[in-house]
Amino acid sequence: MSAEATNPEARSEARPELRRRGRTRLDLRRLGRAALLGPTSRDRLPDAIGHVAEAHRAHHPDADLSILRRAYVLAESSHRGQMRKSGEPYITHPLAVTLILAELGAETTTLTASLLHDTVEDTEVTLDQVREEFGDEVCFIVDGVTKVEKIDYGAAAEPETFRKMLVATGNDVRVMSIKLADRLHNMRTLGVMRPDKQARIAKVTRDVLIPLAERLGVQALKTELEDLVFAILHPEEYEHTRALIAAHAGERDPLPAIAESVRVVLREAGIHAEVLVRPRHFVSVHRISRKRGELRGSDFGRLLILVGENADCYGVLGELHTCFTPVVSEFKDFIAVPKFNLYQSLHTAFATSDGHVAEVIVRTRQMHRVAEAGVVALGNPYATAAAAAAASGATAGTAEACADPYEERVDPTRPGWLSRLLDWQQSAPDPDTFWSVLRAELAQDREITVFRADGGAPATISLPGGASCIDAAYAQYGEAAHGCIGARVNGRLTSLTSRLSDGDTVQLLLAHDASSGPSADWLEHAHTPAARIAISSWLKAHPDGAAATTTAARAPLSVVGARGGGGNAVADLPDATVRLAGCCTPVPPDAVAGFVVRGGAVTVHRVQCAAVAQMRSLGRTSVAVHWRATADCRVTLLAESFGRPHLLADLTEAIAREGVEVVSATVEPPVEQRVRHSYTLQLPDATGLPALMRAMRDVPGVYDVSRA
Repeated sequence: MSAEATNPEARSEARPELRRRGRTRLDLRRLGRAALLGPTSRDRLPDAIGHVAEAHRAHHPDADLSILRRAYVLAESSHRGQMRKSGEPYITHPLAVTLILAELGAETTTLTASLLHDTVEDTEVTLDQVREEFGDEVCFIVDGVTKVEKIDYGAAAEPETFRKMLVATGNDVRVMSIKLADRLHNMRTLGVMRPDKQARIAKVTRDVLIPLAERLGVQALKTELEDLVFAILHPEEYEHTRALIAAHAGERDPLPAIAESVRVVLREAGIHAEVLVRPRHFVSVHRISRKRGELRGSDFGRLLILVGENADCYGVLGELHTCFTPVVSEFKDFIAVPKFNLYQSLHTAFATSDGHVAEVIVRTRQMHRVAEAGVVALGNPYATAAAAAAASGATAGTAEACADPYEERVDPTRPGWLSRLLDWQQSAPDPDTFWSVLRAELAQDREITVFRADGGAPATISLPGGASCIDAAYAQYGEAAHGCIGARVNGRLTSLTSRLSDGDTVQLLLAHDASSGPSADWLEHAHTPAARIAISSWLKAHPDGAAATTTAARAPLSVVGARGGGGNAVADLPDATVRLAGCCTPVPPDAVAGFVVRGGAVTVHRVQCAAVAQMRSLGRTSVAVHWRATADCRVTLLAESFGRPHLLADLTEAIAREGVEVVSATVEPPVEQRVRHSYTLQLPDATGLPALMRAMRDVPGVYDVSRA
């Protein structure tokens, strides 16, 4: 079950911890046959699950195993007489699945449900019987893993089964943990099926189960599934990779010597660490060979360094980069910035004096457990504080601790991708749509987090890498995003098609016109299923499109008044003509600077204006300017708004109500229903400027007013 085991046919050779415990790979066929031999004493566990109990106690020493015995007795008796296609007693399958989860450290409730996961689907046992005997929590998990009836759903049975499991996973991630272990054991024993059925199951595993294992952080299951799928779907490349590994096995491996050098360095630095050589699994070797061409001895594995504390990880990193030659391009810090699947480690690489390059993973032992087992290592993330103290000893009274597992549970560990999936699947009633969109969603292998500028809850939005403002709009507003006409990213106005980066702050702008809707080209820039499904549904319901505001090119509308000059600015230069700069339109009490231009006139700028810095860089000397005691001033304001009838009239009326004179006004042609207005205004009193800007912002359709 090791994530790094090289040979899928000899996994136990890559598990030194198994050898330390004195356990070997189980002969499940023998155990299954033994399970059918007569009754077992009720005061001890049946021999057939003794290895499961041993693996479970290794992670949970105080676990109450009585519920496992009862679950095994029910599973064995209900499956008795059933055989797998391989000829083994059927009980060997739930035993194998439970052993996989026990080795990963799953808690007792998960193992109980795992033993029973096929009883409701394949035997006469009912969910009510499971609930009565083992409680609501075990019943919920078993129901989540149980397939829907093919007789009811026909060809849609498989996608609907996955939909059911994913919805249940949203309430309890242990449902998908059991499904992954179930698929792993089925893949291990897939050789008895027809080649076409092997290929079909392998493709579903590749497209859906492996990405789910990656997202849930269960690397130990993911990597073995990858190898098994690789062997079925790409047999020639698999055999070539097998030959490469076999050839390497007969050569001298440089990694043990490099590992010893690292141990010496860390020992001298006083850092307590365990340094292991981790062989790559088949798919990893294949990827490296395609990336680097001819492989060297150090390419067949990596060094894994385990320490006690987070600070020790960085201490190890410093020693490695000091004592060896680091390969800077290979450094990644997943401790400061964890992956979206809980993964944390430091990745680096260094070159040795003889030319070998060793890749290194540095993590704490707790990080290692989470990296291998993912959500399985979380135990029961839904237990109350009282139940958490006894999490390793689940009993039939679990139902008392969990009032109703069918109600929505608040899971702080639920990742953003799962929340998105649960949202958009409700809008995909068609099984084919759900199935195709699910595969596309799971193909995304990176997540970003953006922040809402409006301060609403939630403060952050999780999106897949490459998402655009369109995706953010539908993630925040749902179908109301049909009326989105623009966005501000990090304070700057941008188009909806702009891609977002991790950490961006996004403010989405919605039109007030109810007839607004998305355009067909939005689909080219939408990456999330929620956005694509919503846009497609709207376009299907509105084949003629929305009543759009005309965007035909035309000259800006301009209204110009008769007044000009420098307002109430006075330059300390006798008889000089003073003009207020149109680029920054200073008003009292702005700090200002003046510069003499052609004709002897003095142009006045705000000191923050870019033109001031440019003038000074050219060696131009500024002229002192002050404001007259009179309070009137001139200012240019920019108003950004949604296009609608009578907007210009409403804005000019709002300006007139404040007693302000319009010197000039320019209205640019609308672009994507957005209109930009520019007003040069003469104010009787500079102190009225904030009130004027507020009055303009209050006009329906106006979403921003700023000084030029």
